[in-house]
Amino acid sequence: MTQISELPVAVTGATGAQGGATARALLRAGRTVRALTRDPRSPAARRLGSLGAEPVFADFDDPASLTAALDGAGALFAMSTPFGTDLDTEVRQGTALLDAAAATGVRHVVLTSATNADRSTGIPHFDTKQRIEQHLAGLDLPWTVLGPAAFLDNYANDWTLRSLREGVFHLPMPPGVPLPVISTETIGAFAAHVLAHPDAYTGRRIDLASQWCTGEQIAAAIAAAAGRPIRCEEVPLAVVETHSHDLAAMFRYFQDPGLDVDIDALHAAHPQIHWQTVEEWAAGRRWDL
Repeated sequence: MTQISELPVAVTGATGAQGGATARALLRAGRTVRALTRDPRSPAARRLGSLGAEPVFADFDDPASLTAALDGAGALFAMSTPFGTDLDTEVRQGTALLDAAAATGVRHVVLTSATNADRSTGIPHFDTKQRIEQHLAGLDLPWTVLGPAAFLDNYANDWTLRSLREGVFHLPMPPGVPLPVISTETIGAFAAHVLAHPDAYTGRRIDLASQWCTGEQIAAAIAAAAGRPIRCEEVPLAVVETHSHDLAAMFRYFQDPGLDVDIDALHAAHPQIHWQTVEEWAAGRRWDL
């Protein structure tokens, strides 16, 4: 039988942050990568193609396209997102992807979820991920679930950049209260490591974080990298609620009871992973402020 390491790894979300970081990490490790995307001709897909990936058409609402994209793949990096769609759609699309993996004989699935999403948090877009995790556990598939903590990359999106240009980093957290954070580059590195050692990680669920950071620490790291003063300012949850009940529920949970991840034990068990710090993350970006 062909070794799993000799077969392609199918990567969903390959033209986005998490999937893109995973695809690049796999390519650096010499793996064959299929970058699943609805538009193989997009600039992001072409950039991955220039690195050696094979952009392949796949649409979560088109089961035939999923089957074709996964046919012959040895492993799958699977992810879902509730934003830009509704929560029921996220579950439907996520389970369709996993069903296609089972039908085509994929030998290992690495599903990226969220820290503590297996604990019935009451956060809508965490609870949908729990439902997808449960579906995966019921399939006859070797699997690993990764639960990343708060994404540092979310603090460089368009909404955040607008306030950063005014010298303010907004965060719906009280002053001095830390969050476990991680960059998508670190998620990609960890996912590639798991995909290189599938037997050691089969049946495991691992929450991921690089460090605990307060909003003030994140603001200071961005200020140092951007070369301009930036202060942290708390956004009241009532304001967040007017924009998104889902995000308000998430930050309410972040405050109480808070995310639970043993970072020291995680890092001790995985010394081969470079756990990118907030300072390294910020210094590695171009800040258009």
